[in-house]
Amino acid sequence: MFRPALPIRTARLTLRSITLDDLDDVHAWQCRSDVVRWMYGAEPRTREQSRASVLAMSGEDVLRAEGDCLTLAAATDAGVVGIVELVWRSELNRAAELGYVFHPDHGGRGLATEAATAVMDWGFSEFDLHRIYARCHSRNGASARLMTRLGMRQEAHHVESYLHRGEWADQLVFAILAAEWRIRAAAAGRRSSGSR
Repeated sequence: MFRPALPIRTARLTLRSITLDDLDDVHAWQCRSDVVRWMYGAEPRTREQSRASVLAMSGEDVLRAEGDCLTLAAATDAGVVGIVELVWRSELNRAAELGYVFHPDHGGRGLATEAATAVMDWGFSEFDLHRIYARCHSRNGASARLMTRLGMRQEAHHVESYLHRGEWADQLVFAILAAEWRIRAAAAGRRSSGSR
């Protein structure tokens, strides 16, 4: 059983388990068509659908077996602004998939990058992952840019690989290895210590 020591604190965020108290914040983005447009099979949710989603996510706070999902709320003083998740895809290959959803009103400030970085740090250092990957619709430029900022490289462009809203869609796959993450973290540490 693998569970991070919560909460995880970053410079501007507290990453913690989701609770039913977060329903209003989560529903605020789950009801928006501009947020769910790139999600697989997702439609804007009613409040009751968001309530069911929050209840499901509140139980995703530990990784016991392949397929389990760790979902954390990214909270500021203003409330929960997004979620970040890590899905355990392979025990043998020590691989996990990164996912995230943030309210657009909080975009452009690096909060998603900050949250994803913290979860990836835990995944590589505490959960001993070898590889973390993430996927997005080929036209979801914001998600692709986020993966690039995280140091992930684009490994694949799957042409018409899945049905999305009744049309064949291309999918981009990005990934980073633990060794690459450690090199990147060491370089970032040198930059920050050298700027003092």
